[in-house]
Amino acid sequence: MISSDVIRGYNDTMILYLLLDGDSYGYEISRNIREITGGRYIMKETTLYSAFTRLEKHGFITSYYGNATQGKRRTYYSVTDAGRTYYRSKCEEWELTKDVVNHFIRRDV
Repeated sequence: MISSDVIRGYNDTMILYLLLDGDSYGYEISRNIREITGGRYIMKETTLYSAFTRLEKHGFITSYYGNATQGKRRTYYSVTDAGRTYYRSKCEEWELTKDVVNHFIRRDV
């Protein structure tokens, strides 16, 4: 399991990645993150919804209510053009971060 401290700055990137393929809702996004990472990273509900609030505040996603099928209506999220731009910048930032950190990784220890 990966530490949430290590990956915290890239929660937004993971959420936006999933929304690039189409609108989705919280539980589905959380489940997809868990499945894609093989269970090595589980985004807590509070983390996920804090990210939604932050991303929407900055104009990177929008939200809307879906039709209620059973019980409570789901809130769906979609990525905006600004969100796509932000996603690309976070991917570039990750490549730089990975390059810098790799200089300090020793595999002979």
